[in-house]
Amino acid sequence: MTQNNLHVVFGTGALGKWTARELVRLGKPVRMISHSGKADARIPAGVEVVKGDAYDTKNNIEVTKGAEAVYQCAQPQYHEWTEKFPPMQKAILDAVAVNGAKYISGDNPYMYGDTNGQPIREDMPYQPHTKKGRVRGAMADAVMEAHRAGKVRAAIGRASNFFGPDDNAVTSFAIRPALAGKAINLLGRTDQPHTFSYIADFGKLLATLGTREDTLGQIWFAPSPAPVTQNDLVKIMEEVLGQKVKVMAAGKMMLSMLGLFVPAMRESVEMLYEWDKPFIMDSSKAEKAFGWKGTPLKEAMQATIEWCKSDPGKH
Repeated sequence: MTQNNLHVVFGTGALGKWTARELVRLGKPVRMISHSGKADARIPAGVEVVKGDAYDTKNNIEVTKGAEAVYQCAQPQYHEWTEKFPPMQKAILDAVAVNGAKYISGDNPYMYGDTNGQPIREDMPYQPHTKKGRVRGAMADAVMEAHRAGKVRAAIGRASNFFGPDDNAVTSFAIRPALAGKAINLLGRTDQPHTFSYIADFGKLLATLGTREDTLGQIWFAPSPAPVTQNDLVKIMEEVLGQKVKVMAAGKMMLSMLGLFVPAMRESVEMLYEWDKPFIMDSSKAEKAFGWKGTPLKEAMQATIEWCKSDPGKH
């Protein structure tokens, strides 16, 4: 395979976009697969966008033909993970196996469970105690088992709760409202140290994994800044905005009430353990191997707020 072979990204959300941007920066031809097949203004110039059904193995085989690496950045709705996430991964993984490409998975640390404040490292055992943690753990095991069996050459990249341009999850409820003078929405305790990842760094990690052979067969955490409390993050936001920020923090009761009407809120209840104790992700492995660190939080916040101000499709 030549260095200039195709790189295929499933999903055109925030992670897919930032993975594609880094691949373009590295001079790679990129194809992105989305359900609609439509390219929005934030898709990097020169990137091909193709309509595809990620659950259809035959279709996935077609759209990944000739690929050097395939990046799994797509996911179902948060409340549909149990039913839809494993079959989506299997359909993509099976296609990658047929075409002999590398498989790079965009993942999170849910499967490690509650470490009682101990820093999470890549080689820690999986101890999921939540529904979504069990789903993610089983999916990760399937990827690594396929790699060990020689079916695919794979690597897994993980990030903690991320924010940044193009993100319509954390960014939308915990940063964007501040620009309109409204209260931002935080979760659980706001005085516990927490690792926040920057979405651009997560995309850079996945692109790195897909363009190096020495990363395969391993799990990697996205280089991320030192942990801060949510209160600290608000102070950084206030410094960037030059104004005070109103805060609302939702606990189990409020999330449960909201969950009666919003499925994503209902699914967030079991994840409150991440916010009620220190939640620290140790990304030193990737930092040492790749020679770069996570974007400083103030710089990340500045870029995110600039995007929020300029984004025409405000959520």
